[in-house]
This record gives sequence, C-alpha cells and structure tokens, in this order.
Amino acid sequence: MARYYLVDACRYLPASTEITAYAVSALVYLHSVTHDARYLDRALSGARFLIRAWDPASQTMPFEIAPAAFTYFFDCGIIVRGLLSVWRATGEQEFLDAAVATGDSMARDFESPAGDFHPILALPARTPLPRDPLRWSRTATCYQLKSAMAWWDLYEATHDGRFIEPYERVLEASLRTYTDFLPGHPERPKVMDRLHAFSYFLEGLLPRAGDSRCAAALRDGIGRAAWHLRAIAPEFERSDVYAQLLRVRIYADWLGAVPLDRPAAQFEATQLAAFQVADAELRGTPMDGGYWFGRKNAEPLPFINPVSAAFACQALELWETSRAGSAQAHRHLLI
Repeated sequence: MARYYLVDACRYLPASTEITAYAVSALVYLHSVTHDARYLDRALSGARFLIRAWDPASQTMPFEIAPAAFTYFFDCGIIVRGLLSVWRATGEQEFLDAAVATGDSMARDFESPAGDFHPILALPARTPLPRDPLRWSRTATCYQLKSAMAWWDLYEATHDGRFIEPYERVLEASLRTYTDFLPGHPERPKVMDRLHAFSYFLEGLLPRAGDSRCAAALRDGIGRAAWHLRAIAPEFERSDVYAQLLRVRIYADWLGAVPLDRPAAQFEATQLAAFQVADAELRGTPMDGGYWFGRKNAEPLPFINPVSAAFACQALELWETSRAGSAQAHRHLLI
C-alpha cells in the first residue's frame, strides 16, 4: 500500500510496510463487519507481503523495501498489530511468528541507553538517527504508546510475560510527559500535525483504560485534543484527527473510562464525513470514495491518504451503528 496518492500528479508514493499494515488491519476490520471474504483475502495478501518484507540481514522490518534504508519504532508496532489481526482472523501460525519476531526487534534494537526507544534506525547497522524535538516522528515521546501497545497485544496472544515490561515502561513515561506534548510547536499547522500524534497516545492508553491514572489521562487528553482541533480547524484541519478523536471517545466509553460526549462526537462525525470524495466526475478513479488528507482555509489538500480513509471508515461505522459487543474484541480491531 502506498503512503499517499498525489492527486495533482496522478501517482502513488512507494509502497510502505507501515501503511500496508494499517491496510491489513482495516481489511480485517471490514471483514468483521461485512463478512465479505474479499476483505480477508486482501488482508492475507498484505500480511504475506509484510512477511516477505522482513530484512534478514538486519533482522528487522524496514520502513520501505526499495531500498531498506531505515526502520521506524512506530511502524514496527503498527506492523505487529496488523499481523496479529490476521492471525486472530485465520489462526495461521506464520503471522503470529512474524509478529513476535518484529516485537522482539522493537525491544532489542530500538532501546537507548537512557531506557527509552529510539524513533528511527539507519540500516543495515541499526544506527540511531539524531532526534529533533520539533518533529514529533523524530522524538521518543508519548505518541510511541500506540506502537508499544503491540507488546501488550503480543502478551495477550502468547501469554509471554517478557512483553509486559516494555509496554509498561513506555506507558509510565507517557503518563509523566504527555502534558508537554501540546502545543509543542510555535506554528499552528504543526500543532494540528501533533494532534494526530497525540491521538496515538490516547489510543495506546486503551489496554489499561480501567486503571485510574489512564482513565484520568484519557479524560484530560480528549479535552485537550478537542480544544486544539476546534481552535486550529478554520486554518488547517486533518481528517485523521477527527477520526482518531471520534474513535477514542467511543472506545473510552465502551471501556468504562470516559462517558461519551454525544454532541462533541456528533460534531466530529459530521466534520469527518465531509472529507470523503463524493464528486461524480471522480467515480472509478483512485480517488473514488477516499478521504482528503486535510484542508487549509477550507480548501482540500491534493492528497488521498489510505490511513486517513481507514480511520474515517472505522470511526464513522462505529458512530453510526454503535454495535454492541465485547469492548476487548473491539480494542483488538482498532486500526
């Protein structure tokens, strides 16, 4: 799966392991909703691509495979969760084995002397890249909790206690520092980008939503994210931020951590739905049914992002149907 479709240039960016993993999780989710075998078939194809993408020389999962120049801590966690989603749906051991290998690589290769986890390593030597406090993807901050959630998922899948400690380590650091993440940048559009990352922190709290500190952080974090989103949206807004905030509201309510603010959720759902491409002239093109990545001053940016589309699809389906069921099962299906 490509990272973006460039609308103005009519071309795709290179295939990405992380984006493919998000697509795998999204396809498994759609299969759970529709029971349409085509979605599971495509998810299996994507998961097998991920297994083939594993770099045996570095014993890690590369960011892109042409060439395999970098590996990202965050991406590896998303890949673990994508592989586990297919394993739960099919029971095929190869996907669990690949998820375990990637989770072990995260713990082994990315750990820094300070005890946190480097965001990016250069391959094949697995050398840490310099960090940049103004670029959230170049930091080891609270957004990493969603990726660390892969370790918790591996613990649930394997009952192997070695996966508990690294998740708990990132959780403790995130709870101590998350209040410093926003606004985090002097430029308001960059704060909107950081809202996307901050939402990853909120999602990463969900396995421990029953813990009083995590529930309090969810309540506080949802409020912070919603305030910044509404303040900056007239200038710049991202569809994935609306989708992530709406999803975490629904999940936090299901898990008994934060009662759902229905007027706020309705507002976010309405705003999110307006990002979907609905132009009749674009039917049958790669844009058909997709979601604009964002808008600046109410004008769409020329990007169709598969992750934004996946997040939006899930958020709106959850909001519109309010399907009952196991909160734990729903958490495993979080894209």
